[in-house]
Amino acid sequence: MTLLYFAWVRQKIGKGEEQLTPEAGDVAQLIAHLKSLGPNYADAFADLSRIRVAVNQRHAGLDARIGPEDEIAFFPPVTGG
Repeated sequence: MTLLYFAWVRQKIGKGEEQLTPEAGDVAQLIAHLKSLGPNYADAFADLSRIRVAVNQRHAGLDARIGPEDEIAFFPPVTGG
């Protein structure tokens, strides 16, 4: 699957995109796997209230099902004025 990281999530992880094939059936399992990859990932995903997720360019929750061909994006909440 293709993982995309935006804004401060990208800064903490140190890359904007990567390809992974984790054993994850949903977004929550994927995040648990990512946290195990090292301190930079653990830091980026420490507070899930500060992260939004999109699966195949559609906003999704932690329970969203994912597969090996999906694109998952992680980004901070958008605010505006």
